[in-house]
Amino acid sequence: MSKQHVHGSHPDIVKRLKRAEGHLQRVIAMFAEGRPCLDLAQQLHAVEKAISEAKKTLIHDHVDNCLDDAATGGPGKSARNVLAEFKAISRYL
Repeated sequence: MSKQHVHGSHPDIVKRLKRAEGHLQRVIAMFAEGRPCLDLAQQLHAVEKAISEAKKTLIHDHVDNCLDDAATGGPGKSARNVLAEFKAISRYL
C-alpha cells in the first residue's frame, strides 16, 4: 500500500479543481442550450487554464518541497534519483 503524500498546497489545488469541475459542468449545459461556438470555446479555454494552473502549482510544490529536501540531504534519495524524478515530472509542465 502506498504511503499518504500530502502537501500544504494540496487543499488549494483540490479547491481549484472543484471550481473547474463546476465550470466544466456549466459548459456542458451551455452545449445543451445551443450556445454559440465562440462562447463555448472561451469557456472551455477558461476550464483548461484552471486545470493547467492547478497542475503547475502541484509540480512547483513538488519541486520546492520533495525534490529540494531530497537534493539537500533528505533521507532516501540519491542525487541520481532526484534528477530522474525532476526530469520525469518536468515533462508535465
